Amino acid sequence: MNTIKTAFLMALLTILLILVGGAIGGRGGMTTAFLLAGAMNFFSYWFSDKIVLRMYGAQEIEEQDNPRFYSMVRYLAGRAGLPMPKVYVIQDDSPNAFATGRNPDHAAVAATTGIMRLLNDEELAGVMAHELGHVKNRDILISTLAATFAGAITYLAHMAQWGAMFGGGRSDDDEGGGMFGLILMAILAPIAAMLVQMAISRSREFGADAAGAHISGNPLSLARALQKLELGSQQIPLNANAATAHMFIVNPLTGGGLMSLFSTHPPIPERVNRLEELSRTHDY
Repeated sequence: MNTIKTAFLMALLTILLILVGGAIGGRGGMTTAFLLAGAMNFFSYWFSDKIVLRMYGAQEIEEQDNPRFYSMVRYLAGRAGLPMPKVYVIQDDSPNAFATGRNPDHAAVAATTGIMRLLNDEELAGVMAHELGHVKNRDILISTLAATFAGAITYLAHMAQWGAMFGGGRSDDDEGGGMFGLILMAILAPIAAMLVQMAISRSREFGADAAGAHISGNPLSLARALQKLELGSQQIPLNANAATAHMFIVNPLTGGGLMSLFSTHPPIPERVNRLEELSRTHDY
């Protein structure tokens, strides 16, 4: 179900990209939109992991640097049937973790020093199993593509706004619209793209929770970890870039009320309830 939902949402992003490109310049605009998205996807595929690790000052470690953490990741990767990923530590008191890399053969997992202090071994194993679930499900690539498409749509929408302000864009006689339609598209398309991107991210989080429960063999350890992380990340927020918030196991950005509609993560209580249901209905 998560796969079907993700495919549907990615199709919506593609349609939005075509519509925005077409609104700006007809078929030529559509072609430009596809070329722009392709170039951004190529760059993201090859370089996004290096950029995000450098952004947070992650330091690669070997087993002798942190035997507890490194051996835990190696054991869980073996249970998941995955190659051993590169292991990174981020010197930050805020408790969080993420996975990155374009495929399982070029994956990396990173955790903050704060999460290692906060969680016991079972809980930390649940978290790292969740991150390896992302790797196994190729969620990093999917999330990167979704973010890139959303970014391309926003960029083209800004172009449309400038074109409308200075008399550019398609004329009122052109098919599909006029100046008012162009302006409306330029305003609504980025919002719609962001909502679709957030929905994809939330769907993949549920999938990684389920995969992590299977890899670790203990859904309740991940449930307990999520509850601790929700409180811990609020007490000690991470200085995170909004563009990378979807990568972390719990949302590093604070905000409730209306902002929860734009969250990259499902509510923690809902994730905990699903994990508790898995513990009741599955043998691990």
